[in-house]
Amino acid sequence: MITARDLLVRGLLAGLLAGAAAFFVAYAVGEPSVGAAIALEEGGGAADHDHGTATTTTATTTASEDHDHATVVPRSLQSTAGLATATVLAGVTLGGLVGVVSALALGRFGRLGPRSTVLLVTGLGLLVTYVVPYLAYPPNPPAVGQADTIGSRTALYFILVAVSLIVGVTAVLVARRLATRWGAWYATLACAAGYGVVMAVAIAIMPGYDEVPAGFPAGVLFDFRQASLLTQLALWGGVGLVTAELAHRLTVRGRRQVRPAGLVDA
Repeated sequence: MITARDLLVRGLLAGLLAGAAAFFVAYAVGEPSVGAAIALEEGGGAADHDHGTATTTTATTTASEDHDHATVVPRSLQSTAGLATATVLAGVTLGGLVGVVSALALGRFGRLGPRSTVLLVTGLGLLVTYVVPYLAYPPNPPAVGQADTIGSRTALYFILVAVSLIVGVTAVLVARRLATRWGAWYATLACAAGYGVVMAVAIAIMPGYDEVPAGFPAGVLFDFRQASLLTQLALWGGVGLVTAELAHRLTVRGRRQVRPAGLVDA
């Protein structure tokens, strides 16, 4: 029998590997767009993005110089060791959460085994906590966004994540109850549609913002957002696939150990 500790340990290991994979994706795909955005910011190319508030060249230069003096860690270190540390820590944390939640979900989704349960939990987690909020509030590279709205933008994003998580968990619980009456297929379709409708309404109600400067290159913005999505896919996908495979191997090994004992007792 698989315990919560078994899946937690395997989730942590999977998160370590997934964090390393996410680093390589972020470095190879994301760093070029980040570097381009920083170059625009330092060159003043995105200085005037306060939606009607003029910013002089002198003020922009002074702010850039203050930012450079305040930066203790060089950019070369941020994009290598700093990025690797962040992705590995995120991977280990995510792996632990996936392992614990998967242990709680075992046996609660019909005949799904440990591997399928882990993949289901990971897929739902990616959809609810990242993909849906991403559609409403996509990430922006450096030089995009106003400094005085960082707090409000961050709060809106996490509020939407919390709403999506609550609605998603509710949809899963309702689907489990309806499965006994409607069958798993129709219950899943109904609750998935319900989740989509509720989240569409929530996104429509919540405030929106667009702080992309008029002259900001669309290609850089697209590349950055694409890289962010690919990095998260590598992180979540790595955690899900590795944890699922390790859980499956643990199940197979447990069966092999039980079978000879049964033959001896017989």
